[in-house]
Amino acid sequence: MTVDRGQVLRAAAALLTRKSTASMDEIARAAGISRATLHRQFAGRDALIRALEELCIEQLQGALDGARLEQGDPVEALRRLVAATHPVAGFLAFLYTENQLFEGEEIHEGWARLDARVAALFRRGQEEGAIRLDLTPAWLTEALYGLVAAGAWAVQDGRVAANDMDYMVIELLLGGARRSTDR
Repeated sequence: MTVDRGQVLRAAAALLTRKSTASMDEIARAAGISRATLHRQFAGRDALIRALEELCIEQLQGALDGARLEQGDPVEALRRLVAATHPVAGFLAFLYTENQLFEGEEIHEGWARLDARVAALFRRGQEEGAIRLDLTPAWLTEALYGLVAAGAWAVQDGRVAANDMDYMVIELLLGGARRSTDR
């Protein structure tokens, strides 16, 4: 029997975004294969997580490409980016916390490329006067990832409607939590 590695990774991602503590046995069951077959594909959980990370980077790269970050108004580009990341938000949420387990390792090259592109969008927004200057592009990038991850968890737990997530992420990121007194 030939195992479709991509299908196994998609099944693992779907399970781990809902249950980050899932065992290799649970992951194998979700993928419709035996634990032994899973271990032939991935030497252990770390190897599986690294493969998932590569898949996520690939998907996020596609989302960044689709959002056309370099085109048009930077705020509109940011809105397109949040909408484009929505389909992989749960996966990003899982990896955003899972990567903390790999302390001491160098940042993955793929994440660095993604970070650079998102930070460039924020920098462009600052240069064009659309984004505040007192927060660094690196911080805004991390805040974006954190809000997308939090949105994914809130949707997963039923605390936020999926249709509201993009709006809530953008409005909190751009407007902050402070109530406007300009009414």
